[in-house]
Amino acid sequence: MARVRVEGLIQELAASFADAGLAFGHGFESAWDEAVYLVLTVAQLPDDRAVLSRALDPAAVAQARALAQRRIGERVPLAYLLGQSPYCGADFLLEPGIVVPRSPIGSLLLNRLAPWLRAAPRRVLDLCCGSGCIGITAARVFPGATVDLADVDPRAVDLARRNAERCGVAGRVTAHRSDLLDDLPAGRWDLILCNPPYVDAADMASLPAEYRHEPALGLAGGADGLDLVARLLAALPARLASGGLLVCEVGASAPALRRRYPHLPCHWPDLPAGGEGVFVLEAAPGGPAAPD
Repeated sequence: MARVRVEGLIQELAASFADAGLAFGHGFESAWDEAVYLVLTVAQLPDDRAVLSRALDPAAVAQARALAQRRIGERVPLAYLLGQSPYCGADFLLEPGIVVPRSPIGSLLLNRLAPWLRAAPRRVLDLCCGSGCIGITAARVFPGATVDLADVDPRAVDLARRNAERCGVAGRVTAHRSDLLDDLPAGRWDLILCNPPYVDAADMASLPAEYRHEPALGLAGGADGLDLVARLLAALPARLASGGLLVCEVGASAPALRRRYPHLPCHWPDLPAGGEGVFVLEAAPGGPAAPD
């Protein structure tokens, strides 16, 4: 019997994902991309066209097909099935109960936050860190920085700590359990990164099945999606260094933010990897940022 090859299995699984009408957006934008990552991860192969013609071990084929069937039948995000998720060139450990890495803030970091960041930050804070993917990416981009990761969920704090070790930056990264800024050490940060829960009540009620496998704690942002964002903006003057930056994702709640803070001097950058609703707010030299 002919062995199944990498490209053939990718095509098979991509077709089954497309036919099943899955919702994407958990690190993958298409059935093809998700099938590629599934097959290469299970087979422990590099993302290289040279492997497409390689014959697969029957056990790997069976495992990939079984996971694909769970993906279709249970509508579970692939990251939870594999226990890992790709983000900004690294694979992050993931487990159920932690939001899947996908924030477009990462694409801005890979561009070193140009043109807003004037100098490499010395202290970075990743709030609502989840897996730690954003703050750890910042640690990789800015090797001279120390990075604090903070989340209210102790399971996320533990996972973020393990991901820092996995990515080789644990010596410069510290994970904290904190309710937003409330339980963090005193001081200011040059760069604060935040992907808070921002899904408003109407959108929470209509989320696709895949998103319902994620914790509501990491998604629900209240009636207009801005409950935590409003708290952050109120606390920001005491925590953001002079000339520092806040980079915050609010997604589809961006119009609500503009209505609520019509004079907030923030920028809305184009996002090179897609996505929506990330704003950049600068603390004016000589004084911290403050909401209107």
